Amino acid sequence: MSNEKKPLIFEVSQSNFEELVIHNSLHLPVLVEFMGVWSGPCIKTADAIAELATEFAGAFIFAKIDIDEQDALKQQFAIVNVPTLVVFKGGCEIQREEGELQTEALRILLKHYGIFRKSDELRTQARQKHMEGDTQAAIILLTEAISSDPGNTRVALDMVQIFLDIGEVEQAQGLFDRLPESAQKSEIGLSISSQFNFLRLAQNTAGMVTLQAQVLESPDDYQAHFDLAVCLFSQHDIEQGMENLFFIQTNKPDFKAGAAQEMIGLICNMLANSNPEKSGGYRRRLANLVSK
Repeated sequence: MSNEKKPLIFEVSQSNFEELVIHNSLHLPVLVEFMGVWSGPCIKTADAIAELATEFAGAFIFAKIDIDEQDALKQQFAIVNVPTLVVFKGGCEIQREEGELQTEALRILLKHYGIFRKSDELRTQARQKHMEGDTQAAIILLTEAISSDPGNTRVALDMVQIFLDIGEVEQAQGLFDRLPESAQKSEIGLSISSQFNFLRLAQNTAGMVTLQAQVLESPDDYQAHFDLAVCLFSQHDIEQGMENLFFIQTNKPDFKAGAAQEMIGLICNMLANSNPEKSGGYRRRLANLVSK
């Protein structure tokens, strides 16, 4: 018989609310999502919580309440907007969040209740060390995290990113290729895939130094601007890369059947989750140019 714990996920109604939510919250945190099955943000939030309930099976309870079927509970807890996430502990409501919650935000929330993986703590420390320039220390921390929790593919993805940042492309690609498809298709994985694509595209250009000289000498060389943008993106210089694309979009929007606009959109999609403010700014800037 398997001793593997099962995720604690329940559909809650007025009749079982006391037992499934209030009583259980005396023993475990209970995350209650008031949701509408017709709402995309509700479904996305529910899916994210369910994944975490599986990852941390037995550590917390996920209770789903359909507001259309449970109007009494909706009224009792004064639910105005969905999704609304209410956390119960010790028989009482102790936290409430409105709006869609993505996985990373939910991980932060769970950490407040002691639900986290040590390997994710090591990831945070490694990221800080890498940002401070101590990449060797970051690699040591990630190696420790992988050793202690080999099932946490986010650690391996962080290692891939560091290898890319320091120019160890072959090591990065080799590690990435060994990861399961679910990791490769994750938000972080897709971002890394895009970086690999830009590195491959950059190899087919004249190179950063040559292209920088070309655009200075011939400002109207739109192909040089485009290729330079690709090289800049391959080196994580999003800002300067976008400036070259916007130069093309401003002065020759029909260049290669709108190639600059297409790539601007691609970069905006890449930034949408990691830096939504910057992504939105670029989208507005593009919209202003296209509408002229």
